[in-house]
Amino acid sequence: MKNKIVLIVGGSGGIGSETAMAFGKEGAKVVLAARNKTKAEEIAKQINDSGGDAYAIHVNATDEESVRKMAQEIEDNLGKIDVLVNAFGQGLIQPFLEIKASDAKEVIDVNVFGTFLVTQTVMRHMNEEQSAVVMFPGTMGKYVMKNSSVYAASKFAIQGFTKALIEENKRSNTKFTLLYLGGVDTAFWDDERVNMRVKKEMMLNPNEVAKAVLYAVNQPSGSVLNEMVMQPQSHQLV
Repeated sequence: MKNKIVLIVGGSGGIGSETAMAFGKEGAKVVLAARNKTKAEEIAKQINDSGGDAYAIHVNATDEESVRKMAQEIEDNLGKIDVLVNAFGQGLIQPFLEIKASDAKEVIDVNVFGTFLVTQTVMRHMNEEQSAVVMFPGTMGKYVMKNSSVYAASKFAIQGFTKALIEENKRSNTKFTLLYLGGVDTAFWDDERVNMRVKKEMMLNPNEVAKAVLYAVNQPSGSVLNEMVMQPQSHQLV
């Protein structure tokens, strides 16, 4: 990964920040893009203080001009993007009849439209010789659970979106990876719209997820890790 340009959208915490640090240790030039630029700058400083090469940039994943400006700025200052990690998203776990229309719209806008907008825009600025895109549909993009109607719908959309891109880009040099993650110990569970009692100590650690992302992106040039399901041991699915 030496000198590869890795863009992590949603890099201000949780999976995004841990993934940024993992790539930073491998010598990549890491760009942490987030709505909370201050937090992204803190993570970038940690990487730089450890001998890495990291940058923070503001982005609103649902705003076309913001996303376009982000991608252009990266290419102008660093070069073509080698890896895109879409580590952003919002949660909503509530009984269907209790969900506010405004909350449903926000989750779909961020998780679905945001993923479309960021991916389409960034792919126009990616290295044409070899590049990679990593998505996080989560296990609720593969299996549904109680009270997950809107959230699961948004995650199934990411799965379908990515699989269609794979078909469309079979003759290109872009690899796509779908990571179906079970419960991960992040701030996701602190959102008041996620009405679940959970045991964070039993969940995956974001650092473990970061290693999986690095492994997926580091596949030999002639192969691709298309899909991986990663669950806490206590949540194993057959």
